Amino acid sequence: MAESISRSLRDGCLEGEHAPALTIEDSLACPLGSHVFDHFLANLASQIADGTSQARGLVLVALNRSPSFYIDLLRRKGVDASLVDKWVRILDCYSDPLDWKDRIPPLMNVQKPSTRENVSFFRDVRDINKLLSSVLDLGKGFVGQGKTRFAVAVDQVSNLLRHTSLPSVAGLLNNLRSNDQISCIFWLIHSDLHEPRVSTALAYVSTVVASVQPIMQLTDEHRSRRDFLWLEKNSCKAKFYVRLKRRNGRVKLLAEELHMDQVGVKFAAVTSENSFVNKSLLPKVQFNLQLSDQERVDRAKVVLPYEHQGNGEAIQIYDGRRSLSDDQKDPHLVQPSTFSVMTDAQATSGNGEIHYIRDSDDEQPDSDEDPDDDLNI
Repeated sequence: MAESISRSLRDGCLEGEHAPALTIEDSLACPLGSHVFDHFLANLASQIADGTSQARGLVLVALNRSPSFYIDLLRRKGVDASLVDKWVRILDCYSDPLDWKDRIPPLMNVQKPSTRENVSFFRDVRDINKLLSSVLDLGKGFVGQGKTRFAVAVDQVSNLLRHTSLPSVAGLLNNLRSNDQISCIFWLIHSDLHEPRVSTALAYVSTVVASVQPIMQLTDEHRSRRDFLWLEKNSCKAKFYVRLKRRNGRVKLLAEELHMDQVGVKFAAVTSENSFVNKSLLPKVQFNLQLSDQERVDRAKVVLPYEHQGNGEAIQIYDGRRSLSDDQKDPHLVQPSTFSVMTDAQATSGNGEIHYIRDSDDEQPDSDEDPDDDLNI
């Protein structure tokens, strides 16, 4: 499942479609979302460097960690340093997010912004329009004037929501996703820091929502006993739930098991959990979406109109070419005898015929008509 997400980010979008968008959610009970974000970031950067991704570059909006952290991270993940400088652009919103450093006396221990060529310094994340323009300007260094696309990653939407409103943040992400220069976009959010409507709004603009949840909930008993062994055992494992929206509108719900080690994040399939998630997260409606066994049997017994219902006997059907008399108004009272249809045995032989039969009191055909005007099949 994690591989499917990586392929979706790698393949990007089709012409005329919005870019795929991934939301990664975690909480204080299971704070492994940043490691999942780093996993997909490193995979996508490696694919861009190898030329196997639709995106020809990556713009990283760093709100939670410094640009130097991400540069070291990509190098540890095996991405060549020269390729990182060439294909990765970092918008530094971490060093001075509110433009305070120019308004206070300089201090010796204040960290100076990075002077690397692939790092751009950004002040005042409250200006969403300027932030959008800065991301697109950095991406123009990859795409130029052609139809080449680039990817966007936002490391912490929760930090952005501390300084601006939800409609502004959702509008920023949606504008990036709908831009014809964007190949894909993904971000991380701490869901327990916000109201449920925040997660709902971000899920609305996403094509994939990945939620990192603890395998076992921390109880008061564990807190009272200070069960550090239990905490250590469960802090490195989690459930990885994915809600995937397909192009045809269908939603697929999956789950995997997540493990943390010294190398990074690893995913393992959990077959039984997948079926449980699909059943427990079905939409609750006022009508039954499934058929019972008896309903299936009853449905199979229904004879549809297009099915032959002769049962081996000839069927008399009124041909509609003459008016019924008063005593023939109800075809169920008097069986019409004006039209003869072949039997099942004739139908299976492949040489059946249909003949129009006229009663003796019918009008005679005109002289220019063929008296043997029969329809043979």
